[in-house]
Amino acid sequence: MRRWWGGRGGRWTRRTLLATTLVIVVTLAAAGVALRAQYAGAPGEDTRTRGRDAYWLGHAWVDGRKNDKDLDAFAAKLRGSGIKDLFVHTGPLDHDGTLPATRYPTARWLVEGVHRRLPDVRVQAWLGDQLASEGPVGMRLDNPATRTAVVTTARQVLDGARFDGVHFDLEPLPSGDRNYLALLDSLHALTKPRGAVLSVAAHQIDPLPALHSAAESLTGHGKWWAQAYFGQVARRVDQIAVMSYDTAMPVQSLYGGYVARQAALALQVTPKQTDLLMGLPFYDDESMSHHGSAETVEAAVRGTRLGLARTDRHRQHFGVALYVDFAERDEDWAAYRKGWGTPRS
Repeated sequence: MRRWWGGRGGRWTRRTLLATTLVIVVTLAAAGVALRAQYAGAPGEDTRTRGRDAYWLGHAWVDGRKNDKDLDAFAAKLRGSGIKDLFVHTGPLDHDGTLPATRYPTARWLVEGVHRRLPDVRVQAWLGDQLASEGPVGMRLDNPATRTAVVTTARQVLDGARFDGVHFDLEPLPSGDRNYLALLDSLHALTKPRGAVLSVAAHQIDPLPALHSAAESLTGHGKWWAQAYFGQVARRVDQIAVMSYDTAMPVQSLYGGYVARQAALALQVTPKQTDLLMGLPFYDDESMSHHGSAETVEAAVRGTRLGLARTDRHRQHFGVALYVDFAERDEDWAAYRKGWGTPRS
């Protein structure tokens, strides 16, 4: 996830970002031919939305800036699409795992309003924070009291605001972090009896074996997860969304091929009953890690469909996740609807 947690940091330093980007570009340049090949072919008409897509929404929906008129227009837009889940930014969490209810005063209004207008759509509390995994500032998952507080916060938003689930985005998260797995086990023990969804945003998977280890050694930043670790996380949740953007790919064919590869790797280790979502870049920033001309919705959708077609064509617990509503352009939504389609009746 591109970091915007209430302006409290979370941005990489320029040096770290440059080093990480160079590792990505140099390493994947050697695999450029393979990535282009991943983007070739016809995915087939059966590789379209299963009606299990998601949409990341900004904090304006729960802090009073949005009203009924906004919600009416938003609901009209979503009707007929494949959107099943809304990840609504409800944090940021404090570093100790707590979350004052004053940060989301209109959450109950939103949940009830969506349910009235779109009865089949679930509204999840998107809870994020910066982890102290690469520096002294941030949340420490190795602290049992912090993990307990995060579970308490999840109970607070589920029981208080009546969200249908909790969606966690905790970054940067090193591959193999056992404290994160312990947190997910505790969270699932809370959500499962309530019939609530436990959802997470996930790092990309190593496109080459052990690339995460090399990147961490060179830059101190964990860009990727090992495929096996991705599978460990996926087995502990109901829904997992790959943040398949900010890849530093320079052209659409390489980016689309990269997304196809990510989809295939994730499908191989995600349980059939777990919703697997591939992130679509609904923004157009230009930086060392993101080239808007390359990371298009069209390329991401095509890559997603190709990865699905080659790996698990008939899988139903699969979709895309749109990031993010406040940066979206009209052409992003149009490309999603045209490329990914509408649910079959």
